[in-house]
Amino acid sequence: MIYVSSHKLIARLVLVWFALFIGVANANVTISDSWVRPTVAGQKATGAFMKITAKENSKLLSVSSPVAGVAEVHEMKMEKDVMKMAAIPSLDLPAGKAVELKPGSYHIMLMDLKSPVEKGTKLPLTLKFQDAKGGKFQVDLLLDATLPMASGQPSGAAPHRHH
Repeated sequence: MIYVSSHKLIARLVLVWFALFIGVANANVTISDSWVRPTVAGQKATGAFMKITAKENSKLLSVSSPVAGVAEVHEMKMEKDVMKMAAIPSLDLPAGKAVELKPGSYHIMLMDLKSPVEKGTKLPLTLKFQDAKGGKFQVDLLLDATLPMASGQPSGAAPHRHH
């Protein structure tokens, strides 16, 4: 058994708290209208969608989720009458402009799902960003698994905002 003096324990807790505080202070993005599409039996992939607004020029570098073996930021676009989808290395977030991740455009692909994503459940997702000065930070979300309404917005989804 290892014993740690109370002074060392307090110092470690202060460092952890300080690191968490700095991480939150550097997070300059607002995320709203986030949702994930439920899956059907046997489906091993799904999409996640949201609006991301950065206060200063930033980039979405990567995504991860404990429920997926692979999580990537994807882009869909038309090339010679063929819709193509591919992973992108990062997504630019211009200052003050909402970037919408939506079906048929930029979105997050969650593949090699470890279990079905059932309607009404919450799915954890971590987004990793880099600001204009090179500082890195992350935002943790819980996305509602819901079906989109005709407008493309999730039904009954509450916005998730992180500053």
